[in-house]
Amino acid sequence: MVKDYEYWKSAAQSIRFDGRPFWHGERVNASSGKTISTTNPATGEQLSQLHHCEPSDVDAAVASARQAFNSGEWSRAGAGFRRERLLELAKLMEQHAEELALADSLDMGKPIREAISIDAPGSAALMRFYAEAIEKLEDRIPVTPPGTTALVTREPLGVIGIIVPWNYPLEIATWKIAPALATGNSVVVKPPVEAPHSTLRLAELAVEAGIPPGVFNVVTGPGSVTGAAIGRHEDIDMVAFTGSTETAKRLQEYAGQSNMKRLALEAGGKSANLIFADCEDLELAAQKAAFGSFYNQGEVCSANSRVLVERSVLDEFLEHYVAAAKAYAPGDPLDPNTGIGSLVSTQHADAVWESIERARETGKVVCGGSRPEINGSRAFIEPTIITGVPADHELHTREIFGPVAVVDAFDDEEEAITRANETEYGLAASVWTGSLSRAHRVSERLVAGTVSVNTVDALGFTTPFGGFKQSGFGRDLSIHALENYTDLKTTWMQWG
Repeated sequence: MVKDYEYWKSAAQSIRFDGRPFWHGERVNASSGKTISTTNPATGEQLSQLHHCEPSDVDAAVASARQAFNSGEWSRAGAGFRRERLLELAKLMEQHAEELALADSLDMGKPIREAISIDAPGSAALMRFYAEAIEKLEDRIPVTPPGTTALVTREPLGVIGIIVPWNYPLEIATWKIAPALATGNSVVVKPPVEAPHSTLRLAELAVEAGIPPGVFNVVTGPGSVTGAAIGRHEDIDMVAFTGSTETAKRLQEYAGQSNMKRLALEAGGKSANLIFADCEDLELAAQKAAFGSFYNQGEVCSANSRVLVERSVLDEFLEHYVAAAKAYAPGDPLDPNTGIGSLVSTQHADAVWESIERARETGKVVCGGSRPEINGSRAFIEPTIITGVPADHELHTREIFGPVAVVDAFDDEEEAITRANETEYGLAASVWTGSLSRAHRVSERLVAGTVSVNTVDALGFTTPFGGFKQSGFGRDLSIHALENYTDLKTTWMQWG
């Protein structure tokens, strides 16, 4: 039975959030005594006082993680033990799905419909995927000279720092936490200041699931302090990050300045969606384009925010696209009928709105372009489609991270490919065509970690997700993600 609006409003009133960090299996107070007020962007209501961790607190959390790793209680436990504990955690995530979903919805304005039907159950399922994967991995015995045997094994790195973005707080945290824990590491997670509560609750559930204290730790605070302390820490072996390209570059500097820690960085994106005239269903392409542009308020790193359409079908496509965008009308995130929720903050909405206002100077707003006030909040923006801006305009080049899409025409395949690749990013792209040969030909030449053909933003547990160029390196999801958190060890035995 689908819960209604009144149910979620009542649940929101009854939930209480704890803003304290978590290490060595319990909630603790940050040493500074300072807190940051977290608020619901859709209403402006205060949610918690989030503790402001200083570098000394990060030191304490890392010490907890290192002690747990060195004890071997988790890192040297058999894969079967880790499997059972992670399966128990997945079960607890399912049992607490409403609490976790509500945390993300209230924290960052995500529609509760998506948080409860996709994000929370998907995160639990992914935890189960990695739990089941670890008993199916194999080490190798390569060919060596007579009288010798070599074993090639994958070993956990040690202490993993994980920095999580605010647009998918629970999901992307799980993308990194699950494979890191599955391979025997300990983790120190920094959730976003804007949306910390699902990660904090997940750490408590991990202990309840039987994961030893110290294996899963959470530090809270701003990226400029807490995140930087993780990046610079001499006893963190690897950092997994999703966020802006600017911050990803800074983490590379920190790694070089400290202990050359490993990095897996998923940074920005500005994905192109190429609509060719031989597309067999323009209406479906437009509906999917609206999803790719406006889902999750457009706060998606791989959002298909550049829609490039073959000129001969541009007008027809635009008609369908504008109609499809109406399904994403903003509203209260707790209303299951809402199309999209609020942006993560009024400040972020201000920045997105300024981009729209600048675009009006040279382009044409063909859909949306307004900023309604809902529940007294100005963090809402209508899905906005803009045409007629030049190729070097910020809507083509900069990650706006809001419900804004730019549409432009191309005349042939070569131009489409060139325009799609004219970006510093390389995270994702989409291609709509009825020609199998064109699908292969264009996909091969697009510089993107994922190319979706006749759909948008395709991903799954079994396929790697990540980018080229300034979208970063390293891969989330799939068995390949385990490579981020392990390295190969050769043990060579001379016996002849």
